[in-house]
Amino acid sequence: MIVADTSAVVALLDAGDRHHRPLRELYLSNPDAWVLPGAILPEVDYLLATQLGPKARTAFLADLADGAFGVEWGRQSDIEAAALICERYADLHLGLVDGVVVATAERLGAEAIATLDLQHFGAVTIAGHPRLLPRDA
Repeated sequence: MIVADTSAVVALLDAGDRHHRPLRELYLSNPDAWVLPGAILPEVDYLLATQLGPKARTAFLADLADGAFGVEWGRQSDIEAAALICERYADLHLGLVDGVVVATAERLGAEAIATLDLQHFGAVTIAGHPRLLPRDA
């Protein structure tokens, strides 16, 4: 299982991004392995609308509706764990979304987190030690 962060999803959908190709290959090799925490969806939606335009945003929403991505809507325990993670790494200014991504990956026992945010995810000790993709591919 690969839990996806906002940065990886946006790069996956942006053919002009320098990380698009490796993320696309990774996604296409096993699309069912990808899980998007519900907390990233507003960020992805906003970034697609403001950076790539309404066509990209509409395509992503259609993909979500068609089940192209599994969505993990989370639990209260994910929020509680995210709050502790954000507190533990206060100097990193992780924020709720990154905290929820880490908490979700830990709860689900993910083998990897798809992210380009190595400043944050590379500095956090994550239970189970998931790989950070595409860096660790």
